[in-house]
Amino acid sequence: MTDFVLVAGAWLGAWAWQEVVPHLRAAGHGAHPLTLSGLAERHGIPAGQQTHVQDIVEAVERQDLRDVVLVGHSYSGIPVGQAAGRIGDRLARVVFVDSDVPADGESFVSTWWEGPEKLAAVLAANGGFWAPLTEADCAGQDLTPEQTARLVGGATPHPGASLAEPAVLARPLGELPATYVKCLLDGPEPGEAVARLLDGGRWRLAEMDTGHWPMFSRPDDLARILLEAAGEGRGN
Repeated sequence: MTDFVLVAGAWLGAWAWQEVVPHLRAAGHGAHPLTLSGLAERHGIPAGQQTHVQDIVEAVERQDLRDVVLVGHSYSGIPVGQAAGRIGDRLARVVFVDSDVPADGESFVSTWWEGPEKLAAVLAANGGFWAPLTEADCAGQDLTPEQTARLVGGATPHPGASLAEPAVLARPLGELPATYVKCLLDGPEPGEAVARLLDGGRWRLAEMDTGHWPMFSRPDDLARILLEAAGEGRGN
């Protein structure tokens, strides 16, 4: 039995996986959706990026999970990628779902935000948080009006401290057995960092013809990819 630890991206909590979890459990696996500190039902807890890494490691160790597939979506690819190097032989595979990947010493916003001053201004205007996504952010992402309403309605402000804190890798990402899920409506190609990792021999690419939030738009297809990744994890 594989234990899936599912971590959604910015603004979201464990609730975001509610349509994926039944597929994994029906196949006989454990499914453990995780809410990071400062989000959803855990709002109000101060949190930086390393807090989120520790959230994931502690969830695995506290439940004594084995044959673990860590799943990180969007922002959460950053802490999941770091946690994967810290759980030792408990790890079977990592799945990055249309996510960023950590680079040692770099933050979530190092390569795409408009500089630290812009980030500071955005966070200051929202009480130190990254304001939740809007309906406009969801346009063109293969979401029905009902899915968009559920996604936007459930989103909570994201702790700003997690965005600029640098990653600390205990193990090079290229050594990890990993699957990268590219959601094609959010861009046809993986970024340069992911492309290099895919060329390294231990990473596999899976593509989905959907938008950036496949746990809402295509939960059954996403579950199928996760189950395939679990099979590959057992082969490592």
